Amino acid sequence: MIKYRKGYKYQLTEDYVCKTYIAPCKDGCADTGYLHLDPIDERLTIKRGYAWDGPSGPTIDTKNSMCGSLEHDAKYQLMRLGLIDRGYMKLVDAEFKKTLREDGMSRFRSWIWVWALGTPFGTKARPSEERLILSAP
Repeated sequence: MIKYRKGYKYQLTEDYVCKTYIAPCKDGCADTGYLHLDPIDERLTIKRGYAWDGPSGPTIDTKNSMCGSLEHDAKYQLMRLGLIDRGYMKLVDAEFKKTLREDGMSRFRSWIWVWALGTPFGTKARPSEERLILSAP
């Protein structure tokens, strides 16, 4: 028998590191095996093999949205797992917009994406949104 989760489109082929101002719920680092948040270095390392679904919602995946979607998905996953407080959601969303802009996305398009996070589309930080584990056969 295997256990798996559905809904992923992309998988990192090498580690990715980004700067962040969020901190784990407890003193020290948050680590899931694929995600390592170090508040002292202000870095989130997303490790090779991490899978994410790319930009969500009624949108298209473009090069200027991939880093932002990766970082945002990883940070929301840390919130769902209770490793960072949901009180960081606005900061996570602001860091998302900053990454989108740094990667060349227009102000209007990045604004629309961040706006959508405040709608019912933007509820993905809840623990109930963690993907279900399925099994086969």
